[in-house]
Amino acid sequence: MTLNGRFWVTPEARTRKFEEKALAQFAVNVGTKCGHGCLYCSTGAMLRMHQSFKIAGESPFAMGYAILDPDTPIRVARDAARINARGLVQLCTTVDAWSPEAQAHDLGRKCLEAILSQPGWTVRILTKNAAVVRDFDLIERYRSRVLVGLSLTATEERSHIVAVVEPHASPIRERMAALREAHERGLRTYGMLCPLLPGIADDPASVDRLVEFVLGCGAGEIFLEPVNARGPALKMTEQAMRAAGHGAEADAIAQVRHKVGWSAYARRLLDTVQEALLRRGAIVKLRFLLYPAKLSAADDEWILAHPTGVKRLGRS
Repeated sequence: MTLNGRFWVTPEARTRKFEEKALAQFAVNVGTKCGHGCLYCSTGAMLRMHQSFKIAGESPFAMGYAILDPDTPIRVARDAARINARGLVQLCTTVDAWSPEAQAHDLGRKCLEAILSQPGWTVRILTKNAAVVRDFDLIERYRSRVLVGLSLTATEERSHIVAVVEPHASPIRERMAALREAHERGLRTYGMLCPLLPGIADDPASVDRLVEFVLGCGAGEIFLEPVNARGPALKMTEQAMRAAGHGAEADAIAQVRHKVGWSAYARRLLDTVQEALLRRGAIVKLRFLLYPAKLSAADDEWILAHPTGVKRLGRS
C-alpha cells in the first residue's frame, strides 16, 4: 500500500544510530514496512508506534503487506539540494528500496538519482534484492560516490533454510551474483553478513565461506551484528522454522530469545569471525556491531579482552 506524503525519513534527518555504527550520517527510507517479509526483522519493534500503521490499519508485526511512499524521491531531491552539511547517506536503514513493491515505483533508482545529482553526497546501498543490478549503469557513472552491499545471511548450501524466513528477498545465490558483478564492474563494495542466525549461518564453516566470498568481491569493510532479539520477531522465526520441518534450527533460535543464550551466541559469533579474518590478514575490515547490555558478565569480560573490530553501541 502507498501513503503519499504521510511519512518519510529523508536526508534532513541525521541517523544517529547508524552514525554510531559508522554506517552513515544520514538516512533515506522509502517506507515503514518492507515487502521482503523477513520474519527476524526488528523494524516492527522499532517503528511500532509510527502513525503509518494506524493509517494503514495494520499491525507492525504482521506479514504479507508493505507500506511505502512513492513520493520519496521528490522530497529526497529537495533535501539533497537544500542541505549544506553533506555526507554519507544510507539507502535504506529500516526498509529496502529494491523490495518488490519499491521496484514497482523504481524507488531505488529514483532516490539514487536525486541524491547523486547533487555534489558532496555519497550513498551506501544496502539491499537483499538482486534487482539492484539494473541500476549498476547509474552507479558506474558515480562509482567513487556509491558503496554497494547485499546482505548475505547464509551460504548457498543453506539458502533453502533461510528462505523460510526471508520469503520475498532474492535467493542467496542471486545476491552473491549481484555483489560479484558489482566488483567485476569496478564498483565499491562492502560486506554485510547480518544476521547470521544461530544454527543456520553462525558455524565456523559458514562464516569462513561468507568471509572468503565478500573479500573476493573487494569488500572494503565487513559488517556483522548479532540478530536483534527485540520484540516478537525471533518467536515468529522459530515458529516458521518448526512449521517448515527445521527443528534443530528452530531450537537454536529459541535459545537466543533469552539473555543467556543470546550472550553466548554473540560471543561465539565474534570469536568465529575474528578467526576467519585473522587467517586472511583482513581483521582491520571487521565492523562487529554489538549492544553489550544483554551480555552476561563473563561474555562481556571475554569480549572486552578481545576487542578487535568490535563497535560497542548504546541502547538496543
